[in-house]
Amino acid sequence: MDKNTEEKVRQAFKTLNRFMILMWRLGLGPWLNAWPQGLGRYLVLTHKGRKTGVPRRTPVNFARVQNEIYCVAGFGHISDWFRNTQVNPQVEVWLPDGWWEGTVEDISEADARLPLLREVLIASGFAALVAGVNPHTLSDPEMDALTQPYRLLHIRLDRPRTGPGGPGDLAWVWPLTVMVMVPLLFLRRRCKG
Repeated sequence: MDKNTEEKVRQAFKTLNRFMILMWRLGLGPWLNAWPQGLGRYLVLTHKGRKTGVPRRTPVNFARVQNEIYCVAGFGHISDWFRNTQVNPQVEVWLPDGWWEGTVEDISEADARLPLLREVLIASGFAALVAGVNPHTLSDPEMDALTQPYRLLHIRLDRPRTGPGGPGDLAWVWPLTVMVMVPLLFLRRRCKG
């Protein structure tokens, strides 16, 4: 992929990420994971900006392998969220089945890199294919060559989280919307009749 195309793909993912974070905040995160073979498996990583210390949220594809969480920074060292987690590895993780405090570790040089990377890319659904990587058909040497810039990360889940500010913090929007819309639709129907 040339630099211009890579930048366009990167910008498209940034736009998609904003939408996905909103869906998680509305309580629809598990729905985003309903068809992992096609759409992929997603978690939201809350990390601190390396320069500002301001919390940032980034949806990333992940795989659960032997009950451990792995993800990939597909744009490698230039990914802001990757660079942030290397400065401050303490993160929050929104998974489809819970909210956790965790610690990120770059394991890109581990012996098990390639099989774990393949699992994450398979779990990413369409995203790997958009990046030009088909984890189902590539041989190990082809996969290794194509994914050299990728960073493989292990997320250790340290403690479960609860309270305000987590996934579904905007779920109150749904009942409010229904409470406003139903009477309006009733009035509109009544005025027409």
